[in-house]
Amino acid sequence: MNGDRSFVERNRAETARIRDLAERLSDEEFLHPVGEHWTVGMALAHLAFWDARVLAVLDAYERQGKIVVHDIDIVVNDILLPTWAAIPPREAARLALETAEELDKRLELLAPDVRAQLAEASQRFVMRAMHRGEHLNEVEEALRA
Repeated sequence: MNGDRSFVERNRAETARIRDLAERLSDEEFLHPVGEHWTVGMALAHLAFWDARVLAVLDAYERQGKIVVHDIDIVVNDILLPTWAAIPPREAARLALETAEELDKRLELLAPDVRAQLAEASQRFVMRAMHRGEHLNEVEEALRA
């Protein structure tokens, strides 16, 4: 990953998908179920949260000069369900888009050696398109159903 910058376009493409959803969906569509526990709005709030996690890792790097990853168990998704459900769906879309755009810029400007350290901690920290794409695919599939 040191010199590989393919993440830039892939991340931008998934951020564009967030933007497209946010601009084209009706208020009713934002409330459309995605799977058993989520709605479209909740899926977008989820993306904002996990992109913000990577921003927090980058903030810690800037303060400490090294990549520090705090363990977050998968249970955090279940814990945050009520919080994500309480966020107005269009606000969740705004958060998802703004957080994705900020993270994309920060990742693009990151020094290659730091980006390599971040990828070593988790490839998904750099290739955010992986996570965004998974959930955006679920959202679009649910909306088509």
